[in-house]
Amino acid sequence: MAIKGRTAFRVGVLVVVAAVLGWKHFHPPAAVAADDSSATSAPVDHPSTPVKPQAWKLGSLTLTPCELGQPNSGLSTAAWCAPFEVPENRDDPNSRKIHLKLAIIRSSAQVASKDMLVMLAGGPGQAATESWPGVATALQPLAAHRHVVLLDQRGTGGSNPLTCKDEGEGTEGGSEDIDASAERQKQETERCLKQIESKADPRYYTTTIAAQDLEDVRKALGSPEFDLVGVSYGTRMAQQYAMRYPNAVRSLVLDGVVPNELVLGEDFARNLDDALKAQFAQCTADEACRKRFNDPYQTLYQLRDALRANPHKVSFRDPQNYQTVQRTLSEYSLASVVRMFAYSPLTAALLPLSIDAAAHGDVGPLLGQAKLLSGDLSDTMNGGMQMAVICSEDADLLTPRDEDAHTILGTRMVDTLRTTCSVWPKGTRPADFHQPLKTNTPVLLLSGQLDPVTPPRYGEQVARNLPNSRHIVLTGQGHNVINAGCAPQVVKHFIEDLDLKTLDVTCLQRLQPTPTFIDFNGATP
Repeated sequence: MAIKGRTAFRVGVLVVVAAVLGWKHFHPPAAVAADDSSATSAPVDHPSTPVKPQAWKLGSLTLTPCELGQPNSGLSTAAWCAPFEVPENRDDPNSRKIHLKLAIIRSSAQVASKDMLVMLAGGPGQAATESWPGVATALQPLAAHRHVVLLDQRGTGGSNPLTCKDEGEGTEGGSEDIDASAERQKQETERCLKQIESKADPRYYTTTIAAQDLEDVRKALGSPEFDLVGVSYGTRMAQQYAMRYPNAVRSLVLDGVVPNELVLGEDFARNLDDALKAQFAQCTADEACRKRFNDPYQTLYQLRDALRANPHKVSFRDPQNYQTVQRTLSEYSLASVVRMFAYSPLTAALLPLSIDAAAHGDVGPLLGQAKLLSGDLSDTMNGGMQMAVICSEDADLLTPRDEDAHTILGTRMVDTLRTTCSVWPKGTRPADFHQPLKTNTPVLLLSGQLDPVTPPRYGEQVARNLPNSRHIVLTGQGHNVINAGCAPQVVKHFIEDLDLKTLDVTCLQRLQPTPTFIDFNGATP
């Protein structure tokens, strides 16, 4: 993954990222307003010509039609939007006001359910309105009878984003210094802070304060009960909201579960190594794959050791424009690339082949695919908001582990987070922030068997404190599984019925790991 020295503080920041790498973009049909006395329409010139409503009154909000664009795409989603203003510092009503981007995907039902669906995006750093296309396919069946609330969390998307522009942004072809010193990382963090200080104070962009924003939105909508669907970091947001406002939550779906007790970053190296071992074991268990690649895990570490001794510049063709690109390939960039591949079973199936090619001098398959993945990710992830969350909620509890030093990821990300957070302003963390969620509210937990970020043991840990819950592990899947197989129907039945005991999940048992690619034509028959 190309990581610019100018933004060295981002090296370890892509933490519990939502699996945008595995999402399929989806353009849902425009929401058509049904007969509703709360919508006002323009005069009709001809009785046979339907006229779209110009406004929709919901609670105390007046929403108007809008289009939600998605990065790097001409596609958009029809929605209803309303400006939503909140104080940046909630302890000071006279503090700076910030505007949050609020959108509603309107149900097509004439009379929608009283409860509303809320999609909580991952990252931290992703925006709900931009992430919606990745989960629309999974949640569209529920949207037939429920309005969907999309609130860009403060600091992301259209909600006063904490965006730092790179120096020389837009330049092409240069090599990147991904091995920036701690001092260089501090300097770049300070430069970022100078860019955003005129419009934001990062101390007030934490999960806890964002939960207060969401509660204000709920009240403005008329105080409906919420069905929370959290993905990756969004599962932390869901649990924190449910802790603070238990009576506001009807149900929770946690996909890629982050325990409240978890310190973001502490398990990165272990989780990736465990996932790689399990993924590569599928290859060594298959005769054709074993014959083609021998031991991919061993090959990966041999390549890592070679790059540790000799990091060097490499050239490859950009898969998007076929131009020659030059990058510095080191043990750190290798680890970042491998981690991205491991998120999705589709890209993980390419890892043995791509690693083998790189070990034999052809870096194109590995770095070309990584450029596509990192481009999608960087366009939907806000680094400043990430640091606001991690530095306030986790960084002081991070400690490098000696046992991680020899893993493919090592302690690099933890070291970088600690360095960056030594400069970044920190907000307050409630005393009970890292306490487990305990509730009788119905909770459905979803995990991928091969998730390199939020492994199944996290879901098991959270479920132990939830007497009215069910944890489902999807065979052969990675990070973010709500779109996998029949999972959308399982989620639909859960939210509609709230009956975990009779919830039929047998269709999910048909899911299997993606076969490893033997060559670029695919797996063996």
